[in-house]
Amino acid sequence: MNIEFLGNDFDLIPTKIVAVARNYRAHAEEMKAELPNEPRFFLKPPSSLLANNSEVILPKASARVDYEVELAVIMKTTAKKVAPDNVKDKILGYTVLVDVTARDIQEDAKQKGMPWTISKGYDTFAPIGPRIVPVHGVDEKNLSIWLKINGEDKQRGNTGGMIFSVEQLVSYISNIMTLEPMDIIATGTPSGIGPMQDGDMIEAGIEHIGVLEFKAVSEP
Repeated sequence: MNIEFLGNDFDLIPTKIVAVARNYRAHAEEMKAELPNEPRFFLKPPSSLLANNSEVILPKASARVDYEVELAVIMKTTAKKVAPDNVKDKILGYTVLVDVTARDIQEDAKQKGMPWTISKGYDTFAPIGPRIVPVHGVDEKNLSIWLKINGEDKQRGNTGGMIFSVEQLVSYISNIMTLEPMDIIATGTPSGIGPMQDGDMIEAGIEHIGVLEFKAVSEP
């Protein structure tokens, strides 16, 4: 997996993708979920990564596959039990990621008290790109974030709406599991999530970072 970094292709081989749930108040409200008092997260496999300008495969096993645009943090160095004040030294930069979710499979797992792994883990369920912006190149606490389908606005928000900051998230996660170079943290999505259909063209953007583009295609 290569994405552009300062004009150059950059190998992206994480050991894991850590995805944060309900990190925007508006999204928690639309999901009718309580606001978390500490970060809640799950893992997506590296095999779910998808390069910019590729195709997300909508699996036959799911009747509803949703988009969730997110600011993604790319780790630079190993991070273990990092204090919030030292987090920025451990980060390479930021990019755009869409946390694709088989929503019906997720809801079934919730009702049964089971993990979300299947609903989040299909191949192509983590489109990422188009480039990594250095950690000091943007103010990650104030970036417009949006997603369009076939040119129509579906999600629009600001990273200032996050409940837990990047520093808080990385510190919290690193006190549970060691973060390795190139690991990815998806920091949550604003409100407006919804389904994708076969043939949909998706544009997911974050201010000063770029626009990630992909197509939704039904599994043959």
